Amino acid sequence: MEYNILDFIQCYIRSEWLDRCMVWITQLGNGGMIWILCTILLLLIPKTRKAGIAMAIALGIEVICCNGILKPLVARIRPCDLRPETVLLIAHPSGYSFPSGHTASSFAAAFSLCFSRNKLWIPAMALAALIGFSRLYLYVHFPSDVLAGIVLGALCGWAGAFTANRLFRKK
Repeated sequence: MEYNILDFIQCYIRSEWLDRCMVWITQLGNGGMIWILCTILLLLIPKTRKAGIAMAIALGIEVICCNGILKPLVARIRPCDLRPETVLLIAHPSGYSFPSGHTASSFAAAFSLCFSRNKLWIPAMALAALIGFSRLYLYVHFPSDVLAGIVLGALCGWAGAFTANRLFRKK
C-alpha cells in the first residue's frame, strides 16, 4: 500500500520543475537548520522569546525521541534501499527511515508555535507540510514514516509550549 502512494507520486506528480523545488525544500529541513535559525531569531526578540523557548524545547525533545530512541529501536529500512533501482535526486540519506526526522522536527517547530499562539505557526505549518511531502517525493521515506513524524512533532511541539508556559508563569 505504501509503495502505491510513493509510486503514484513518481508516476503522476513528478516533474522537472518539482524535482528542483523538492530538493530545495528538503534541504531546508536538513539537520533542522531552518528551524534552528527560526528559534534563534525568536529568542533574540523579547516579544517572541517565549515562542523561541517553546521551539527550542520542542526541537530538543524531538531529536532525542526521534534520532536517539525511535529510529534505532524500529530500525526500518528506507524505501529507496528496498528498491535499489530507484534513482535518487539527493544524496543517499544515512540512518533509518522511521520516523521521518525532517518531518518530525518541522512539525515540532510548527506545533510549538501553534500551541504558543504565535501567528508564525501558519507559514511554519505550510513549510513543515512541504518538507514532509518532499521526503515522499524524493522516495526516502514511507508515508507512515512521515505520518509518524507529524504525530511525534505535534507531541513535541505541545510539550515545548507547555514547558515554556510553565517557565514563564514562574517568572
